[in-house]
Amino acid sequence: MIITVLQGLLIPFLGTTLGSACVFFMKEQLNRQVQRALTGFAAGVMVAASIWSLIIPAMELSEGMGKLSFIPAAVGFWVGVLFLLFLDCVIPHLHMNAEKAEGPRSRLARSTMMVLAVTLHNIPEGMAVGVVYAGFLSGNSQITAGGALALALGIAIQNFPEGAIISMPLKAEGKTSFRAFLDGMLSGAVEPIGALLTIFFAGFFVPGMPYMLSFAAGAMMYVVVEELIPEMSEGEHSNIGVIMFSLGFTLMMALDVALG
Repeated sequence: MIITVLQGLLIPFLGTTLGSACVFFMKEQLNRQVQRALTGFAAGVMVAASIWSLIIPAMELSEGMGKLSFIPAAVGFWVGVLFLLFLDCVIPHLHMNAEKAEGPRSRLARSTMMVLAVTLHNIPEGMAVGVVYAGFLSGNSQITAGGALALALGIAIQNFPEGAIISMPLKAEGKTSFRAFLDGMLSGAVEPIGALLTIFFAGFFVPGMPYMLSFAAGAMMYVVVEELIPEMSEGEHSNIGVIMFSLGFTLMMALDVALG
């Protein structure tokens, strides 16, 4: 069981690593339309994962509360949103295609703040995978190995384009292919680390599993609405982002239902 969990935690990181490796095979920066399409796809996966893999199980775990079973999910969701809002305010970072950095003023290089933006984005994804596997390890009947694997696979699939989106611009800004690959890969390293820490702390707070599941959902939804949706919608012909969002949403929904 432990090996199964460790493999599940590494699957999303593998997705980021493979995506970052595109820098060795592609000579030019990703086309703007392609970036919007991939961002929309990632947003769709994250929204579906938040609903099917996190919020619905959170409410099912609280069904003993009857009509008030939504309370743990609502509370955890808001704590997750506020947690990401806090990180967004205290960590200097630069979103893709943005000219002005967010967070406190910093003398960090532009490329470093771009990596920090993706790292900030990856924190809730790692927590989401970690809390689902924590529920599986606790023997909770609402969370199966297949459901946990579905979430890990879904995050890995959307991490692949994210790895390319971060490594390709770094190369375009003058970094070597290997350094751009390394930075892209390291931006995803926070996911297995965050997942392991989440599993560790969840062991002390098993009755709070509904809150932790919805916390991860709130954190992911913050990233989607604050970062991904604006990026996929800016400029002309943004309908490609909407189409890819729908595709990502459908794929993640199908994975969760089929494997869960």
